[in-house]
Amino acid sequence: MAAPACSAPGLWVRRTGRRFGSLFTLSPKPFRSAAAASRPLDAQRLAERLRTQKQEQKTKKEPVPTNPVQRRVQELVRFTQQLQRVHPNVLAKALSRGIIHQDKDLLVINKPYGLPVHGGPGVQLCISDVLPILAKILHGHKADPLHLCHRLDKETTGVMVLAWEKEVAHQVQELFRTRQVAKKYWAITVRVPVPSAGVVDIPIIEKEVQGQQHHHKMTLSPSYRMDSGKMVRVRMRRNAHVAVTQYQVLSNTLSSALLELQPVTGIKHQLRVHLSFGLDCPILGDHKYSDWNRLAPQKLSVGTLKKLGLQQSKARHIPLHLHARQLILPALGSRKEELNLVCRLPRYFVRSLNRLGLEIPSQDPNGNDDAGHLGAQ
Repeated sequence: MAAPACSAPGLWVRRTGRRFGSLFTLSPKPFRSAAAASRPLDAQRLAERLRTQKQEQKTKKEPVPTNPVQRRVQELVRFTQQLQRVHPNVLAKALSRGIIHQDKDLLVINKPYGLPVHGGPGVQLCISDVLPILAKILHGHKADPLHLCHRLDKETTGVMVLAWEKEVAHQVQELFRTRQVAKKYWAITVRVPVPSAGVVDIPIIEKEVQGQQHHHKMTLSPSYRMDSGKMVRVRMRRNAHVAVTQYQVLSNTLSSALLELQPVTGIKHQLRVHLSFGLDCPILGDHKYSDWNRLAPQKLSVGTLKKLGLQQSKARHIPLHLHARQLILPALGSRKEELNLVCRLPRYFVRSLNRLGLEIPSQDPNGNDDAGHLGAQ
């Protein structure tokens, strides 16, 4: 004979004597005793209590660090997490507040940190998802969606160009493809490159990294090798891509530098690979390319950590300090003059500059006065 039903946490089914994991499973018998009838109420109260506890855990606030840098790191982590969770309307509204330039052909926005441009595995929300909403915010409910003209990495901030018409987007994409768009990035690096200005002209290829953490990375594929003390040119590998980056140190200390980068080509992760593997000066916060063999938080010197006010255990929260600072678009359509687009630095970037003792130049190397554009957002 089946055992009688017993109380929490689950319910017993008289007919089978089997216990179910669900708190809401009921006996299939139509007739129940008074004690059995009260059981669903107990389960309901227990379920409500569990829901309340879960909600309290969600809303429970983390302790606020006393260190201002650690507090800022916590704020940045929370902000990037929120970007993936907010309603698309909220994200579109936030992007509308970061407009750099707008005309009848183009809309230029300031891309925030941690926001992917395209969707993909694990991506809950991206810029391309909210372009129709952003267009309606700016031009009304009958507006056609905006179109992407180029892309930036998820961790990169700065100038991003959108187009109102698909044809204009294709024209701008062609300008990027034919290298007619002048691009300038600013980056904070760990260590100082030698020489202080130059060109990195080393092809890049994607390779598989063996080890416990199986993954793929972009890396260098040099066109030369040393043979008996002489440099010999070798044939470029079939899957390698020509990659050229101009760089110049704008400010430096003994252990870090602010660089201006001008990529001549546009290969995936080109700037990060050239700086880390070509110049041995990885970008601050680049946890992917600071070490070839591992995917691990960037290892920083004791002096750098002290300046930043962080411990090595918290280094994984340091964001990538790579900012798309300036784009110069040539004349396009009815616009007869080139369009110079400059984007302010994000707050965390400016604070890191101050902490590391790096100066923000009032003029760029070409003599253009950008003092009015360098404030933090």
